[in-house]
Amino acid sequence: MGSKKLNALLEEVRRLAEAVERLSGPKPVETDWTSADCFVWSPARLELTPVARPNRIALALIRGVDHVRDILHENTLRFAEGFAANNVLLWGARGMGKSSLVKAVHEDVRAQTGSVLKLVEVHREDIDTLPDLLPVLRAAPARIILFCDDLSFDHDDTSYKSLKAALDGGIEGRPENVVFYATSNRRHLLPRHMMENEQSTAINPSEAVEEKVSLSDRFGLWLGFHKCSQEDYLLMIDSYAAYFGLETERETLHAQALEWATTRGGRSGRVAWQFIQDAAGREKKTLSS
Repeated sequence: MGSKKLNALLEEVRRLAEAVERLSGPKPVETDWTSADCFVWSPARLELTPVARPNRIALALIRGVDHVRDILHENTLRFAEGFAANNVLLWGARGMGKSSLVKAVHEDVRAQTGSVLKLVEVHREDIDTLPDLLPVLRAAPARIILFCDDLSFDHDDTSYKSLKAALDGGIEGRPENVVFYATSNRRHLLPRHMMENEQSTAINPSEAVEEKVSLSDRFGLWLGFHKCSQEDYLLMIDSYAAYFGLETERETLHAQALEWATTRGGRSGRVAWQFIQDAAGREKKTLSS
């Protein structure tokens, strides 16, 4: 074979190889796990983006949820130390600190144990990319909390199947160095009308509903967050006020906080935090946890 023909053949092989590489999509970007303690999954680039300044508050500031706080902390501590731990679903009333608790517990356990414990957030709309993310996490030299905030599924949304496989199913299953924490307003992650529709149209109604409900069963721990009592709400106010050194007299602060909650239509940890920001602003102070 002449040199010209050989060179032409090699050039054709090179072009074919490049075309196949383009069709296969981008390769995962190498992650520098020492660059941060928290990361966000960017599926379009197959990249974990480091978060230099995570949005979180100190664990000591989260009040009114002591029981679930202790359970989550213990589960996370065991996981960080290399022992068995459960996936966790934090569900219930909005504004009661579910996502704040996950981030605060991660930081507290990481600091307490000195372990290489990372928090990786995957957005709700990217759940169907978990098959791309899990191999990246499996190879990481760290223990990883995979976190999804405000997790729920609507009608005709089939991405929950990717989550089911990631949590327990599939031939590989969940990586040993990964645990999954999710927050949701729903205990079963799917709206009641969706499960009722499945039941009314399925050939075997009970099996259709069972498939939907079984998603929540993949979480070993269900931690419930309930509506805030006035006593707990004022306890949060006192805790924040003491932590940030607010000078307003306690009874006055309570009266203002209750009026604030009334205008917001209810009491919650989020409402307490918003009030404290307003009160600190009136005292010409900044908040830094």
